[in-house]
Amino acid sequence: MKIKHLFSFAALTFGLCFSTKASAYSYETVKGDPMQTRIYTLPNGLKVYLSVNKEKPRIQTYIAVRTGSRNDPAETTGLAHYLEHLMFKGTHSFGTSDYAKEQPYLDDIERRYEHYRTVTDPAVRRQLYHEIDSVSQIAARYFIPNEYDKLMSSIGANGTNAYTSNDVTCYVENIPSNEVDNWARIQGDRFQNMVIRGFHTELEAVYEEFNISLTNDTRKEFAAIGKMLFPTHPYGTQTTIGTQDHLKNPSITNIKNYFKHYYVPNNVAICMAGDFDPDKVIATIDRYFGSWKKSDKVVYPQFPVQKDLTAPVSTTVIGKEAANIMMAWKMDGAAELQSDTLAVISSILNNGKAGLLDININQPMRCQGVQAFNYDMRDYSQFIIYGMPNEGQTLDEVKSLILAEIEKLKRGEFSDKLLPAIVNNMKLDYLHSLDQNESRADAFVNSFINGRDWKTEVQKYDRIAGMTKQQIVDFARRHFTDGYAIVYKQQGEDASQKKIDKPAITAIPTNRDMQSAFVKEIKESKTEPIQPRFLDYNNDFAQLKTKRGLPVYYIQNKQNQLFDLNYYFEFGKESNKWLPFAKSYFDYLGTNKLSAQEVQERFYGLACNYSINVGTNSLRINLNGLGENMTEAMKLMEQVINNAKVDNEAYKKYAEQELKSRRDNKLSQKSNFRALQAYGQYGAYNPVRNMPDSAELVSANPQMLIDMVADLKNYKHSVLYYGPLAEKQLLATIDKNHATAKKLKDVPAGKAYTKQLTPQNEIWIAPYDAKNIYMIQYHNENQKWNPEDEAKVQVFNEYFGGGMNGVVFQELRESRGLAYSAFADFSTPVRKADSNYAYTYIISQNDKMMDCIKVFSNILDTLPQSPAAFELAKQATMKRIASQRITKTGIIYSYLSAKQRGIDYDIRRKVYAALPSLKLEDIVKFEHDNMAKKPWRYLILGDEKNLDIKSLEKIAPIKRVSTEEIFGY
Repeated sequence: MKIKHLFSFAALTFGLCFSTKASAYSYETVKGDPMQTRIYTLPNGLKVYLSVNKEKPRIQTYIAVRTGSRNDPAETTGLAHYLEHLMFKGTHSFGTSDYAKEQPYLDDIERRYEHYRTVTDPAVRRQLYHEIDSVSQIAARYFIPNEYDKLMSSIGANGTNAYTSNDVTCYVENIPSNEVDNWARIQGDRFQNMVIRGFHTELEAVYEEFNISLTNDTRKEFAAIGKMLFPTHPYGTQTTIGTQDHLKNPSITNIKNYFKHYYVPNNVAICMAGDFDPDKVIATIDRYFGSWKKSDKVVYPQFPVQKDLTAPVSTTVIGKEAANIMMAWKMDGAAELQSDTLAVISSILNNGKAGLLDININQPMRCQGVQAFNYDMRDYSQFIIYGMPNEGQTLDEVKSLILAEIEKLKRGEFSDKLLPAIVNNMKLDYLHSLDQNESRADAFVNSFINGRDWKTEVQKYDRIAGMTKQQIVDFARRHFTDGYAIVYKQQGEDASQKKIDKPAITAIPTNRDMQSAFVKEIKESKTEPIQPRFLDYNNDFAQLKTKRGLPVYYIQNKQNQLFDLNYYFEFGKESNKWLPFAKSYFDYLGTNKLSAQEVQERFYGLACNYSINVGTNSLRINLNGLGENMTEAMKLMEQVINNAKVDNEAYKKYAEQELKSRRDNKLSQKSNFRALQAYGQYGAYNPVRNMPDSAELVSANPQMLIDMVADLKNYKHSVLYYGPLAEKQLLATIDKNHATAKKLKDVPAGKAYTKQLTPQNEIWIAPYDAKNIYMIQYHNENQKWNPEDEAKVQVFNEYFGGGMNGVVFQELRESRGLAYSAFADFSTPVRKADSNYAYTYIISQNDKMMDCIKVFSNILDTLPQSPAAFELAKQATMKRIASQRITKTGIIYSYLSAKQRGIDYDIRRKVYAALPSLKLEDIVKFEHDNMAKKPWRYLILGDEKNLDIKSLEKIAPIKRVSTEEIFGY
């Protein structure tokens, strides 16, 4: 095995930070930083991290505020997260038609909420809320909802989002590289002049997010772990989402005070990675953020030092999902070098192939599954191990298995080869991450929030490479003591959940045709346009042939030494329902020469990954990793595929675990909804139900699965390659190492999953006891895809059901607070023979169901029309296509996808050419012809005793489908 390339940049990373003044702004760099990061600090304290990556004309931007739920006032938990939502409501300049007239009503709403939160009498609270709702109606005359998203759409931004955690609130955008000035102008205004408006409807959206969290038992476990490890620290005393009572009793005053205290330039970092000139970007940021006033009063609440546990402490959490166990040890904060050691220990225990938990528990299937990871936080971290039991196995037995592996770690009972292999794989992962602007910018956020010096971060892999086995063992003995916390997650009904009735909210107007002067200026601003770059399937990759005539699709990697090799088959689960199970069984097998453990250890040692990926109508055998080890890894992969040794005991355990997984799926709300969706759209023959039944699975001969995989090479297939080898080298490597039959068999015929038609209204209800429903409306009239309509489809989806500026989001969430998550889509097929279909999607509180259905019916039957919103949707679509770049293996997969749809060209070229002539009336007619006044199949997952069944019966007959029916087992 060769590892010199992975270690070659280690020598480059030694050195100190130094300042440079190649432009008007000084900045810091770290010698040997592969990202060539520039770190600026403006006079007001604002940090700016910049890394240039020219692969595509786009920029990932994060604006990170060094505060999160850790700093929430104890009496208004959830505040940081709710402020994150309110940051999308606008400023003095946008989101309003007249801020001077609006402000008195906003101030009145604030005063009323401060009184409301002190009142406990239900009748009085209802009256006070009615008054708040009434004043909100007046204020809403000036409110222009979602102008922030309109601004982002106008500049062609993607991924508009934000997130809040314990220590960070971060605002996310991905923008075209020619829109930095507009983006910075918008963000500069947003962070300096935020205005709280649309408060009571957004509060309901946050509460809907809280409802969703109630069925997520993992969240409950993390909260329980925190209480035991950090009993007098916010990591343990409060959660990011907040409590039910606090969400229903918010304080606008507290939110404003929080914003003024923490949202200041010397507590914020702008993190950017992508295609830009850093000298120009920093000047632009200074122009719009430089006047932001620094605060000398940024202090964080201080809490008592959290004492180490000296003995195990435990608690029990009850929830509907499957039983499991979570164990955690308190560790130092993320800025400490201890974090690097914990990252290594995480891989020693659980790297997916060769860790102690992998080879001693997961591989022999001694429980359903175990994983380990370090959860970094600023003040303290948690090292967490999570395990699920086999059928009939107790949680304490899983705990004993885990602790036995911890003891092996402390005794150094792991291979001497493991540590260098971990270093190799970590650096491999890092090289992969350099391709992603998101990964670069995210690293900057973590460095800033956790207070970790960038030099320390850059030199991490050199420090890790210098760690010795004895150092790891000594560390484990000091820190992995009996002082751990453990949560026993038992399956059952959570009696602590309280039902909350929906408030009496009057829908606020969407003011769809109103537009602030600020938005108008941004929309009309002129930038140097980015020219689109479409794929040419005749020239953007090479089509080669092996000696035996095997097609090879080839692109050379000229950036680094990483490779990605695929054997691609044009058949999948539709052709053989056993293929996914054959693939899974292979993970537990060795060969006639190597044990299953040795196979995994060898792949890990080579810093290469091998997998079989089974899709609906395709299958890929994938190998990726370090280019110079490809030949050796390829030989190993071929050996495993062709010489796998049957293990009857392993198959028996695998079948038992598969059956338990099926039972566990029935306990999960999301799994139930996926099953209902598949059943409602495809009928009984669908991707969820098409699998061997229990009797077939148990009685199967495992040799059949081995033979099935070994026989794949004898079917017609192609090879997809992106890597450093030249064409002739690649072909020689394939010819030598990939043995196939002289004459390949045709791919097996398959029975395609076919979406059902919806000739009349129907309602299907599947049972799940929760505080909310999941609902889809589905329509299909067997209309075939026409490439000429694709431009209309894309603009319609942007206009109607897409982001925060879409009709669905505005009407369901912004105007009425009916949901946290709501969207709609007109979907076109991935295969030529399949049909178009339309659907709506929403998660909402049970007693809001009929409101949701009514609003969806209204906006579907009569599409709200706004010329301004249409032009914005069209502009956003054009800018996103112009700045999109499909690269690497994505080029080949784009070609294969086009081929499945029956075309031989990049569909984006046709869409882009059609966009300029598209008119609003085209979209209105499209929606009228395809979605308005159509029959729908309503697929509802919920607790029937809490649903308005009588109202549903007025829409259509109700069909009740059981859990067993939707899953097929």
